Amino acid sequence: MKQFLLTAFTLLICLIGFSQEQVAPSFSLEEAVVYALENNYKAINANKDIIDAQKQKWETIAGGLPQIEGAVSYQNQLKQPVSLLPAEFFGGEPGTFTPIVFGQAQTASATATLKQQIFDGSYIVGVQASKAFISYSANNKEKTDLEVRKAVVEAYGNVLLAKESVAIFEKNRETLNKNLYETKKIYENGLGDEESVDQLQITLSSVENQWRNAQRLEKLTLQMLNLVMGLDITTSTILKEDLDTLTQKEMDLRLLDQELTMENNVDYKLALNLNEQRFFELKLAKSRALPTLNAFINYGSTAFSQNFDFFSGDQQWFDSSVLGFDLSIPIFSSFKRSATTARAKIALEKAKTQLEEAKESIRLQLENAKSEYLFSIEQYATSKENLALAERIENKNQIKYFEGLASSFELRQAQTQLYTAQQEYLQSMVGVINKKTELETIINN
Repeated sequence: MKQFLLTAFTLLICLIGFSQEQVAPSFSLEEAVVYALENNYKAINANKDIIDAQKQKWETIAGGLPQIEGAVSYQNQLKQPVSLLPAEFFGGEPGTFTPIVFGQAQTASATATLKQQIFDGSYIVGVQASKAFISYSANNKEKTDLEVRKAVVEAYGNVLLAKESVAIFEKNRETLNKNLYETKKIYENGLGDEESVDQLQITLSSVENQWRNAQRLEKLTLQMLNLVMGLDITTSTILKEDLDTLTQKEMDLRLLDQELTMENNVDYKLALNLNEQRFFELKLAKSRALPTLNAFINYGSTAFSQNFDFFSGDQQWFDSSVLGFDLSIPIFSSFKRSATTARAKIALEKAKTQLEEAKESIRLQLENAKSEYLFSIEQYATSKENLALAERIENKNQIKYFEGLASSFELRQAQTQLYTAQQEYLQSMVGVINKKTELETIINN
């Protein structure tokens, strides 16, 4: 019984795990965007860039805080240097020399040094610049998020477009198969011509090719959406929304009346960051003309021995300590510092010019995005009307054709016109969704 229960429990766990693995994730458009902002590969790296900028800030600050270094040294003079002293010092003959060796063969020392920066203009500028770099990283993260959001919206819309295309081509294919079957029967009964059969066969073959291609595109666009969201591309992701409903939700003419707050636009923020960077580069160039002052204090101990017995209790160690200051004063660099400062000033002036250009460019982008968004809505309305007209024309031509009042060529023309109107209608819906996203990206409220 225990063995049976254990086996049954194991099988149950396996089945639960298997069923959980088979559950495909489903997303609305906003849910897909939220998921991608956490899991998209570029978004993940942008988050890491912010953390890296924070660590870089502390790295800069820590450079001006106390630094302690330790050093241990050991030397063994395999051949000690010999010095010659006058022999008369030791009772020898004047004019002769006696070789003598000073010190012992082995030396060991241990030293600890504390260093403290007292004044360095470049350090102050570096700390200020590191704060600006964090701001740049945050703005870059915001730009990445906007790009990820735009990519998700486009990929989501493309999947819906592919699904709708498959359904439309399937419906057209079924209608053509029915028409071809009826036309063949008419021809076999001697009431029609072979050309009509051939015309319908040509149309059917073309639609079947498009249908198969749409099926492949549906799979490919879903894989692209998975990639943008940070999912395994083989995931069978389910989309909660359909193309028509999403299009209706994305049509909001109030968006055209929104005023641009320049400070909200991420490209403007990045242009400001560039100005800050150039400003601190100029300050850094100027700071190099200032003196630097550092202080240090060390403490060490040294031992001498003929043999390696430094760890013996009888070994004598000699202590030493030094307190000092290092003052460096730039005096003359053959005008190198002057040239560097001049170049930094020119770079700052160029950055200011680029900022003004960015402001005007953003205003132009806004007007263009509003125009394209309005056009996409108008195009959607027109495409919807044209589709209804094309369906009516194609239906009338089918009736005329089977009543003998229209030729197969006229029917094929009406069918081709209908297929074009169908694709234009689908593209117009995707256009509304994408153009709204572009406008929202610029306004960035």
